[in-house]
Amino acid sequence: MDVLSILKELSINTAVSGNEHTMSEYIKSMFEKYCDEAAVDSFYNILGVKKGLGNSNSKIMVSAHYDEIGFIVTGFEEGGFLRFSNIGGIDAKILLAQEVTIHGRKPLYGIIGAKPPHLLNAEETRKAVKIDELVIDTGLDAEELKKIVSIGDFITLKALPFSLKGNRLSSKSLDNRAGLCALALLLEELSELKHDADVYVLASTQEEVGLRGIQVAAYKLEPDLAIVIDACHGEISDSPKGEAYPLGKGPAIGIGPNLHRKLTNKIIDIAKEENIPYQTNIEPEDTGTEAWATQVSRAGIPTILLSIPLRYMHTTVETLDISDVKNIARLAARFISKGCREVGDLWCY
Repeated sequence: MDVLSILKELSINTAVSGNEHTMSEYIKSMFEKYCDEAAVDSFYNILGVKKGLGNSNSKIMVSAHYDEIGFIVTGFEEGGFLRFSNIGGIDAKILLAQEVTIHGRKPLYGIIGAKPPHLLNAEETRKAVKIDELVIDTGLDAEELKKIVSIGDFITLKALPFSLKGNRLSSKSLDNRAGLCALALLLEELSELKHDADVYVLASTQEEVGLRGIQVAAYKLEPDLAIVIDACHGEISDSPKGEAYPLGKGPAIGIGPNLHRKLTNKIIDIAKEENIPYQTNIEPEDTGTEAWATQVSRAGIPTILLSIPLRYMHTTVETLDISDVKNIARLAARFISKGCREVGDLWCY
């Protein structure tokens, strides 16, 4: 599998939270290459099923959300400018002079206008940027704009992926298209391995606005064990110690009350046995991931969290090391094939 090409293709696709139908069939076809069956539910979650050997009645769910941050049109201004609001967590400082795509009756390109520094007064130079004070310029006047765009249309940041030195890739939406790529790699790995349990790969929706898709899917599926794959903060020069992780040093394995300690210890053992690099991610409270919602679904689901270190999260230049994506898939596959045959009563708290 050409991981770089897949990551690039996944990242340029658009699926703002609440508008994931634009990408659901693409993901379904990706799962169908390796799964016995795949389907899209009413919430646009995509669930692929890879049957096990039949020696177990257990169900293992491996999830990664595929929605991305974005915007929604909130109004029109004189001169053809658009007002907008954010969907998901976005720092307004990154938005000045960004290119965007408005998904109206047809795609329409625009830019988020920025006042030139020459025209800023002293107070404005010290003022924090607010999204509700920004506008999008499409070049059209208001009358023409309203023929294409409606209030409530979705908007995405426009960016193309590009490779950096050292096996690094930079693009928008690698949170969490990198996790989605890991699901595809996991399925490819499992096609060469024996596994007793049935494996359900889930591409979930609306994570960025409240972990909603996973709540629907986990409740319906009721798996015996869940592995959540997401992004964590990649280490940069001034990142807080213990809150960000080096790129290229392997997946970060979550440890904390949100996560099943015995199963987490088991997957760490598997990483050591298989010589798969890993890091430990201490999560004393809310992990901020789908593991938080999965753990307490129905009567409780034993949950493991594996994260891909990612720099500059929720920007157009999110950056990762491709080896971490490969290793997170390897680790999950080896755990499903080898570790789950040995855990036995470890599945119980």
